[in-house]
Amino acid sequence: MSERLPSGVLSVEKGRGVTSFQVVAHLRRVLRAPRVGHGGTLDPDATGVLPILIGEATKLTPYLVDLDKEYVATVRLGITTTTQDLSGAIVDTRPVPQFGAEVIEAALRRFVGTINQIPPMYSALRRGGRRLYELAREGQSIDREPRSVRVDAIILERLELPELDIRVRCGKGTYIRTLAADLGEALSCGAALAGLVRTRVGPYTLDSAISWEEVWNRPDASRLWNRLFPSDSALASLPAVTLPAVGAAAFSQGQRVPSPAAQDGLVRVYGPSGSLLGIGMAHGAVVSPQRVLHADPARPRVLPA
Repeated sequence: MSERLPSGVLSVEKGRGVTSFQVVAHLRRVLRAPRVGHGGTLDPDATGVLPILIGEATKLTPYLVDLDKEYVATVRLGITTTTQDLSGAIVDTRPVPQFGAEVIEAALRRFVGTINQIPPMYSALRRGGRRLYELAREGQSIDREPRSVRVDAIILERLELPELDIRVRCGKGTYIRTLAADLGEALSCGAALAGLVRTRVGPYTLDSAISWEEVWNRPDASRLWNRLFPSDSALASLPAVTLPAVGAAAFSQGQRVPSPAAQDGLVRVYGPSGSLLGIGMAHGAVVSPQRVLHADPARPRVLPA
């Protein structure tokens, strides 16, 4: 298979019971693409939007991971588990008072803004070269430093005690399992995550994602390739600059070039034909390469609908 396979982002719906890595490995086989990655891990029991980066677009992984996300989470009150979701062993159960919506919403407001979370032991974070979930499975529990995360909004969508559904819009690194557990503690009854659907990652929505059945059960490689979004769809929040031919050639070779950017900061950089060359850092009168892509032939700059 040619190394000139297209590059871009495939927005897929991850099904329940598989890891994000398993989805990547599956699509690598189906598409016969040598370089495939994902733009933000989903827990095995979670479903929803999983952006898959293909070819040169894998160089954009750090930027795609930074995109804001939206989830719909089902929270079960009155139960605490080792994993902060219903897959773990039950640690404690408590009666659930007949909370009204106003009590739940008041508690949820405490978690909007910049908040601190202690990462769960059952997470993919590394400590001493090992994943925390590996240590947790061996019965170890180690101290974890609180991390600052951003939660932009939480909306209560359903309240049928002992369960409730919340829609969460947040920044990178937010653990929804931990949010559920912390909400339970704020309500003094405990809670665990009972279900999670990621409905959006940046511009990629669940409505525009390829269905799980089409990805896993009956994949058609040609149809999947046709659903590929261009690489710059992951960079819609960055301003764009277009370089002339001489500047584009120098930028693609890793050189700083005169900057047409209106202000300092990260920018999308295009060549005169409209091909994405990569990401640059504009500062003063120059733009320096941060990520250089070997551009595909120019395509329309398309964002998910």
